[in-house]
Amino acid sequence: MSTLGVLFMRLLAHFPLAWIRALGWLLGWFLYAVVIPRRRVVRVNLATVFPAMTPAARAALVPRVFVAFAQAWLDRSWLWHGDSQLARERLKIVGALQEFEGQDPVVIFAPHFVGLDAGWTALTQQLQRGFTTIYTGQSNQVLDRWILQGRKRYGSGRLFSRAEGVKAIVASLRAGEPLYLLPDMNFGPEESIFVPFYGVPAATVPSLSRFAKLGRAKVVPVTTRLTPQGYEVRVMPSWPDFPSGDLKADTALMNERLQGYIDTMPEQYYWVHKRFKTRPPGEPALY
Repeated sequence: MSTLGVLFMRLLAHFPLAWIRALGWLLGWFLYAVVIPRRRVVRVNLATVFPAMTPAARAALVPRVFVAFAQAWLDRSWLWHGDSQLARERLKIVGALQEFEGQDPVVIFAPHFVGLDAGWTALTQQLQRGFTTIYTGQSNQVLDRWILQGRKRYGSGRLFSRAEGVKAIVASLRAGEPLYLLPDMNFGPEESIFVPFYGVPAATVPSLSRFAKLGRAKVVPVTTRLTPQGYEVRVMPSWPDFPSGDLKADTALMNERLQGYIDTMPEQYYWVHKRFKTRPPGEPALY
């Protein structure tokens, strides 16, 4: 991402949504054709988690993954630079909104669907709470500044760097600031545990259970679906009896419920990530 790229996104923000999505469709097919290593990653992921799906069905799903990824990336133009009222109209929050009433500590389980930034924008723009999330810095300084500014567009959103540690995050949780947490990726073996994901052992950070326990918080799942009109941000009822006190059981339950969310929109999950890069001892590499 360059300065010219940021200027392009600022300009794109003022185009009709249908035009932006059409451009995203073209960009997605271009990435599918050109970025061959990442295409292989998507194919391996889909073959690993959907073995019962026919090869033809999986092959048809791969370009749809790239299209959804590209469309959501270009949507950051209007999310971060477009008219605020227009963004509000395109971002529909539905479901158990009562979970955010009051000041009870809340950890939001926000899986890595392509609309994750749209979900964050909707919550920070439309709900009367001060939300927080954890940010991993980008090596590209222009991209890093652009993402940080975009995610801070609405003042109720606060971003913690991973370098800041757990203490400040827990303090904000206990003070009533919901934490928008995305724990469903492979961050390496150091702090991960192996639990099933679609029946395959996957290195998973048990941070959802840990933060819920440390913050004395309830866990509220929030998924964001890309739609022709914009995005649907669905707030689900909080999970009863979570955390349970068993870190591994909690993390396995998180993955099990995540599977149900993915099955409703498999093309919108972040399959471009090497989810199974870290393998149990003695298991062969998948990529």
